[in-house]
This record gives sequence, C-alpha cells and structure tokens, in this order.
Amino acid sequence: MKVTKKLFGEFNGQKVTSYTIKNNNGMEVTCIDYGCIITKIVVPDKNGILENVVLGFDTLEEYIDYSPYFGSIIGRVAGRIGQSKFELDGTTYQLPKNEGENHLHGGPNGFHNVIWESSLEEKADEVSINFTYTSPDGEAGYPGNLKVDVNYSIHNNNEIVIAYKATSDKKTVVNLTNHSYFNLSGNLKRTILEHELMINSDQFLELNQALLPTGKSIDVADTAFDLRKGKKIMEAVASDHPQNKLVGGGYDHPFLLNANALDQISLSDPFNGRKLIVETDLPSVVVYTSNMLEGNFEIRGNSPEKHLGICLETQLPPDAMNHREFPSIVLDKNETYQSTTSYKFTLA
Repeated sequence: MKVTKKLFGEFNGQKVTSYTIKNNNGMEVTCIDYGCIITKIVVPDKNGILENVVLGFDTLEEYIDYSPYFGSIIGRVAGRIGQSKFELDGTTYQLPKNEGENHLHGGPNGFHNVIWESSLEEKADEVSINFTYTSPDGEAGYPGNLKVDVNYSIHNNNEIVIAYKATSDKKTVVNLTNHSYFNLSGNLKRTILEHELMINSDQFLELNQALLPTGKSIDVADTAFDLRKGKKIMEAVASDHPQNKLVGGGYDHPFLLNANALDQISLSDPFNGRKLIVETDLPSVVVYTSNMLEGNFEIRGNSPEKHLGICLETQLPPDAMNHREFPSIVLDKNETYQSTTSYKFTLA
C-alpha cells in the first residue's frame, strides 16, 4: 500500500490536505480533509483498464464554488428537514433554510463545508484515514457540542469501509452519510442510464412536492422501484410512475432495506464489467440519480448533465424527527452514534 500526502489548497487561511492511497491491485482512492471529500476512486474494468468512477474536481476552489456535495460527508443531518425546524423535548430548533423552506444536508455550512482534523494509520493490508470534527453547540441551529469521527479504510481487496461515530454533551439529532456520485463507465465516458442497480428492498418512502417523505411506505412490486432483481436506471427515467416523474425522471427516494439481507445493494456497468457492492448496518438508502445536476461549471472536462452519476446515501430515513413512525435519529447526551458502510469494487 502506497500513501501520498500533499497540499490541496487553502480554505479560510487553513491548509487543506489530500491523501492518495494506492493498494496492491492498483486501486487508488484520493480524499481531502475539507468536507472529508472523496475526490477520486480509480479501479480496473474487466480488461484491467484503470479509470476514475466518481464525480469530482481537481481544485479546492471548484469544490467551494460549485460542488453539489460531490464525495462529501453530510451532517449533522442528511437529507431534507421540513420547514427547517424540529422539536426536541418541547424546544423548537430553527435551522437555516437552503432549499426553499427546507433545510438540506446540514445547511449551507454543514459538515461538507468545514476542514476536519486528519490522521493516517497504516497496516499491512489496509490504510485508514481518520477525520475528526467538533461541531459546537448551536452550529447551524443544532443543540450540543457534537464530536464526530469518520474513518475511511482502504483495503487490498478493493474495498472502502466508512465508519461513523459521534457523541454529544446534549441531546441532539444525528444522521450522517457520504454523498459520492458514482459512474462506473470510467472517466465519465457515458451517463449511468445503462447501469444496472439492485437493491434488496420491498418498500420505498413516498415523497411530496417538496421532496419530503409523506410518512407513507409504498410496495415496490410492479413498479420501477422494484430493484430486487436489478433494473437499468433508464427504466426509472422512462417510467410514468408519479413518484419517478415527481423527481424529474429517475430516483431521489429512500429505499427501506430488507432486514438480514445478504445482498443489499449493487451497481454494475454491463459494458466494462465494473461492479460496486454496498453493504451497511443502516436501515435505508437514499438513491439519487442526479436528476437535477446542472450548472455553469465542468467536471474534469465534462459538462454537468442529468443522470451523470448516482448517489447511494446509506442513512436513517430523512426528516425522521418529524415522523415518529421512522427510526429515531435522536442522540442522547453521552450516548454514541455508530454506523458502518462498505463499498467493494469487483467485476460482474
């Protein structure tokens, strides 16, 4: 395992460091301590060709100015919070609005937009980068001093394991995820429309016009949301289902993962044989097929366009504090939030 560490830029007078880990199979993972962003993942296809399979930029300025959360850690709470507020023990907490009336992905200065402390740990068959950030009491309106640890472990079997841990000195809410956009075609040669997605899920959460969960779970059977045996993304884009049309063609939905399923989530490119297997101890995954990806910028020479990448955001259901029927995202004082998600790259 080879590790390269270098200066990536400066943010508010602080240096931003990049780490590149290359394993014994040629897989490379690059991340920076601004937002814990994964900037590149380079993996082989069936012919051994090594190419990047995530969306990102080559400069810090582009991440600051343009990024739709490419590769970053999202917190304190992933997803949308309706009306940008929630109640906890009789107290209403008002959060900044950054998507209409809603609070999205921790707000404009969420975990994606801060510099984390970072350290390296090297072992024979893996290298770990540990990121730490303490969010002060009241930051973005959230209660409690929240200490967060995020660990990226890169293994010789072409697997990345993300482990999350958080503690607070006050009762608060926490729901963390990683917001990488995957495109297995390699170096963005094609959109994800031909990618095949499998999710072991019998139900997904219905969304309203504001793209917030209504609280209703819908059976996937006989819909474009039935991914239990796999479907091409283009089937969801072409679907007449009201929920597919609501989000602009495709998915922007939480899927409820079946308990104790061995095969949880997989994504594959039938042209080059690349396959991504995702496993998690969290109960749901928000699948976003970049239906709203646009802007006046370039992604390493490519123009942003719909369906250029897919996010597989493992997490607790969005807006959970406003839905008692969802698993709770409340973290009690001095309790520990913990979760783990792995991403293994292989060949179909």
